[in-house]
Amino acid sequence: MTLSVAVRNAAAVAALGAALAGCGGGTGSPKPANQARTGTSAAPAPASPSATPSGSPKAGAPAAVAVLPPGPNGLTPVFERAKQRTDKTVALTFDADMTSDQGPRAASGERFDNPQLISSLRALKVPATIFMTGRWAEEYPDQAKAIGSDPNFEIANHSYSHHAFKSPCYGLPALDAAAAKADVDRAFAAFRTAGAVNTVPYFRFPGGCYDDQALRALSPARVTAVQWDVVSGDAFAKDPEAVAEQVLSGVKPGSVVVMHCTRSAAPVTEEAVRKVVPELRKRGYRFVKVSDLIGK
Repeated sequence: MTLSVAVRNAAAVAALGAALAGCGGGTGSPKPANQARTGTSAAPAPASPSATPSGSPKAGAPAAVAVLPPGPNGLTPVFERAKQRTDKTVALTFDADMTSDQGPRAASGERFDNPQLISSLRALKVPATIFMTGRWAEEYPDQAKAIGSDPNFEIANHSYSHHAFKSPCYGLPALDAAAAKADVDRAFAAFRTAGAVNTVPYFRFPGGCYDDQALRALSPARVTAVQWDVVSGDAFAKDPEAVAEQVLSGVKPGSVVVMHCTRSAAPVTEEAVRKVVPELRKRGYRFVKVSDLIGK
C-alpha cells in the first residue's frame, strides 16, 4: 500500500537523521525550527568579480551568475525557493557529500561518488547544481573536473569537511566562526585544484543547520546560502518509487529539490531521477540550475 504523504515525510526525516548521524553523508533534512530565513525574498543582484567568494576560482567562472543581496545586518542571504515564479521551473540539486575523516572508508572501497547519476542527467539533458564538499573533490578530482567543465552543471560549495556550522546538527562535529570561513575557502580551493571552472558563489550548510551566528560567520565569504523546499528522502532509501513519489508530490513552480550524489548513502537516487524527470516534463516543468532560479 502506498504510504500517505505525511507518513512518507516522517520516514524521510528519520532517514535523513540516520544519514547525518551515521555517516555525515546526507543533507536533505528539513530546516530546524529555530533556523533563520534571511534574504529569501530579496531581489537578486548580478555578481561581479568583487562579489565572488575569496577562495573561489575566478577564471572560467560563469559571468552572469546572480547572488542575493545581504540580509539584515549584513547576514548571509538564504534562498529556498523562487516563490514569485509562475512558470513551471524546478532545480534539481545533488549534495556530493564526504566528510574530512572518511578517507579510510573510501580507501577500503566505499563509494561516495555516483557517476551513473551524472551520466543519466547528461543523457536526460537535465541541468543541475551539484553542492560538493572539498573533500569529495579531492577524492574524485577527475569527476569534479568533468562536472565542473560541463555547461549542463554548476558546482556550489557544501563546505570542505562537511562539519556543522551550528550545533547540535545530527551529531556532526561543529566548526567555530573562524574555522567556518576557512572551511568554505578550502572547498573552493579544492575545486580550483581539481580544475572545476563552472563554480558558483552558493553555499549549502551541512545538515541544512544554521542560525544567525552561522550566517554572520559565513558573511565574509560573500556567498548566497541555498536551502530547499522539497526533501527527496533519498538518503539510505531502498525504494526508488517512494523517492520519486516524494519529489513529485512536493514540487511547485520555482522549487529546489535536494537529493544526493553519494552511492553509499543514497543508492537509488539515479533510478528515482529517471522516474521523476519524464513525469515532471509531462506535467509541463522545465529543469534549470539554481543560478537560473536566483537570476530570474
